[in-house]
Amino acid sequence: MSEFRVSEAAALLGVSDDTVRRWGESGRLPIRRADNGRQVIDGVDLAPLMTELAAESPLADAFPTARVSARNRFTGIVTAVTRDGVMAQVDIQAGPFRVVSLMSREAADELGLEVGVLAVASAKATVVTVERPEERA
Repeated sequence: MSEFRVSEAAALLGVSDDTVRRWGESGRLPIRRADNGRQVIDGVDLAPLMTELAAESPLADAFPTARVSARNRFTGIVTAVTRDGVMAQVDIQAGPFRVVSLMSREAADELGLEVGVLAVASAKATVVTVERPEERA
């Protein structure tokens, strides 16, 4: 399971560290102490809040047809993985943007794509690839 420090969760959610802590205190976001004593949020608990906040974001309404460069990278949290015999559909919530990638099931399995893990979607033309960033020590 992926877990994120308060500062990392805040960056992914587009809010301050203090806001994440307040949401933890109010019960909106489960925060727990890791073995090292740091406050962390499990990715599986972060994913639904990211989806909820994205629905409330004014960016999608303000820039519905934003122009972008040829190479784009969207860092976010996996919010859904649907696997069948051969293919997998992976949904990533990257700030206010939902990115969906279709890939082989084998690729999704090898990347360890599950709800709550950090992933980066990159897009060029009509192709979206998904990668996992390096694990931190």
